Amino acid sequence: MATRHQVRQSVISLLYAFELNSKNNTFVDEILDEKKIRNEQKNFTLNLYYGILDNLDKIDERLNLFLNENKITDLGHIERAILRLGAYELLFTDTPSAIIINEAIELAKELANDNSPKFINGVLDSLIKAKE
Repeated sequence: MATRHQVRQSVISLLYAFELNSKNNTFVDEILDEKKIRNEQKNFTLNLYYGILDNLDKIDERLNLFLNENKITDLGHIERAILRLGAYELLFTDTPSAIIINEAIELAKELANDNSPKFINGVLDSLIKAKE
């Protein structure tokens, strides 16, 4: 059974593929099968993924408030996907913010460049503070 961390890795893969495939979702089952995401974890993954897509404009609008001179579209695909996942969970789920931020930092350490964990932490922390 996949862990929640593996689920989040899969969501990042799905968001990355979504952008590279001209907003076409034909790859979803293939990626989930490849990563062995099944049953309840598959439902959790799909809820996160489609929740992000359904709220993408709202998420990007909120994130842009904390990106200073940058915009979400100026970021790399992986950083953008991690921020969108973190922002979605912060804004639309009951997952504790400490878990969300820790997961986002770990994903950035694994998948993005060396400066990304600190950057992602700062943006999501600002989002939490504005939400309170």
